[in-house]
Amino acid sequence: MPAPSGPDQAHGRTPRGCPKTFQPKAREFVLEVYRLTESFPQRELYGLSHQMRRAAVSIPANIAEGFRKRGVAEKTPFMNIAEGSVEECRYYLILAKDLGYGDTAKLTALLEEVSRPTERLHQSHSDSWLLTPDFLSQPGTQLACGAPRDIKGSALA
Repeated sequence: MPAPSGPDQAHGRTPRGCPKTFQPKAREFVLEVYRLTESFPQRELYGLSHQMRRAAVSIPANIAEGFRKRGVAEKTPFMNIAEGSVEECRYYLILAKDLGYGDTAKLTALLEEVSRPTERLHQSHSDSWLLTPDFLSQPGTQLACGAPRDIKGSALA
């Protein structure tokens, strides 16, 4: 299966509102997880294989869905779920390596690339980035940490 590039091949587009530069890396990660888990023992079909695939798919799916939401309060839970799925994948890659199910170095490095946007969310004290759908396409974006903000983006006293 070739690595994805550009818009979604099946539908000819990237999900609306989701940065085009993010989707190919996230989709590549998902496809690589599927390739890795194909070689897992049959006994893992409904165990580690299933869990690892579910967590990998959850990352870009939740980010894409979150970008389609209108308000900060609606977007945040999706980004939190994506971040949690990144952590799940990190653990599953360690476990797969420890169990001798394959070389996970390439996937671990790719997950680090995919996880940067969700980590920037976690490190930020401002939710204002949620209002700009191109946030994930800005490598190395530095967010200004300011006062906590309410749901409308106004600084809290």
